[in-house]
Amino acid sequence: MTENDDPIIRVQGLTAGYEDRPILEHISFDVKRGEVFVIVGSSGCGKTTLLRHMIGLVTPMSGNVFIDGEDIIGADEDRRLRVLRKVGVMYQRGALFGAMTLLENVRLPMEVFTDLSPRAMDIIALMKLKLVGLDGFWDYMPSEISGGMQKRAAIARAMSLDPRILFLDELSAGLDPVTAAELDELVLNLADSLKVTFVIVTHELTSIYTIADRVVMLDKQAKGIIAQGDPRTLRDKSENETVRRFFKRAAV
Repeated sequence: MTENDDPIIRVQGLTAGYEDRPILEHISFDVKRGEVFVIVGSSGCGKTTLLRHMIGLVTPMSGNVFIDGEDIIGADEDRRLRVLRKVGVMYQRGALFGAMTLLENVRLPMEVFTDLSPRAMDIIALMKLKLVGLDGFWDYMPSEISGGMQKRAAIARAMSLDPRILFLDELSAGLDPVTAAELDELVLNLADSLKVTFVIVTHELTSIYTIADRVVMLDKQAKGIIAQGDPRTLRDKSENETVRRFFKRAAV
C-alpha cells in the first residue's frame, strides 16, 4: 500500500458513549481518501455520537481515531488542534451565528486560526460562498435565507480553512426533497472539484443512494457496526435481515 493509499481516517477499537453508558462498543473502520463515506442507521444508533468522537469533541472510553495518520486521542492539545485544522464540520442545524452576516460567519474560522488580512479573509469567504451557490448573499443574515441556504452557508464556513475532510451531520434533515437533492448534487460537485473526503451522517435513503461511495451501518441493539459497503449491494445481497429492511424502505 502506497502512502496515498493509506486511509485518511482510521477508527480502531472505539468504545464511545457518555458518562458510564456506552453507545458504541469496539468498532473499527477506515475512510479512504477522496470518498464520500456515509454513516447510516436508525434513530438512536449512535451516528452523531460517532461523528462527535471522530472530530475530537468527545474523548472515547477506549480506542483510537487517526486522522491523516495521527492519533487525535493520544496527542497533546497543540498537536491535536493542528491535526483538526484538516477537518471542517457542518453541524446538524447549521449552527450559524444569527447576529452575523453569511460573510462574517464564513470569515470567523479564519479570524480565529489565521493571520490573514481582513481583505484576504473577505476574498476567501466570498469564494467559499460562491462555491456553494450563495454568490450575492454575502450580506444576508441567517434568518433571511431558507433552511437549505443556511446549510450551504454552513458548508462554506466548514470549508473556510481548506480542510482535507468535511464532516456533515444530517445534511438533508428538515429539507424538502428538491432542496435535499440540490444539496446532494453540491456534495458530489465539491467532492469532484476539490478532491476532499466527505463523512456524512444521514438517514435519508435517497441521499444515501445518490452520494455514498460506501456506507457503514450502525445498530442500536448491537452497539456497533452491522454492515459496511456499497448501499445497493447491502440492499440486494446482505444476509442480515435488519440491513436489508433498512435499505429497502424506498425503491431506488
